[in-house]
Amino acid sequence: MSYFFSKLVNKNFDQAIEDVTDALKSEGFGVLTEIDVKETMKKKIDVDFKKYKIFGACNPHFAYKALTSEDKIGVMLPCNVIVEEHENGEVEVSAVDPVASMKAVENNSLAEIANEVRTKLKGIIENL
Repeated sequence: MSYFFSKLVNKNFDQAIEDVTDALKSEGFGVLTEIDVKETMKKKIDVDFKKYKIFGACNPHFAYKALTSEDKIGVMLPCNVIVEEHENGEVEVSAVDPVASMKAVENNSLAEIANEVRTKLKGIIENL
C-alpha cells in the first residue's frame, strides 16, 4: 500500500497552488501551514531546490472526530498535501493517504474517519 496518491496536472506551479488551495477549501479543509521548501532550503542551508510547497491541511470536523477517538492522533495531523515542479517542468500534486498512515493505530473508529478523509483528499487530487 502506498502512503500517498498523486497526479501530474496540466498547470503551471502557481496555478496548481491556487487550485489546490481552492479545492481544499471547497471540501472543508483549511490550510494551517504552508512551507515553501525551495525558499527554506536556500535560506537555511544555501542550496537550490525545485519548486516544492507543503500544505498542512485540516478539516476541523474530521480532526475533532479523530481527536475524540484517539487523543494522541494529533501527532499525525494535519494531512499534508504537496505541490512540486519537476526538472522537466511538469507539476505534480500529492496527498498523504490517511488510511495508510493510520494503519499503525488499532482503533476501528479512527479507521472509518481515515477512510472518509481519504475519499475527500483523493477526490481533490483526481479532480485537479
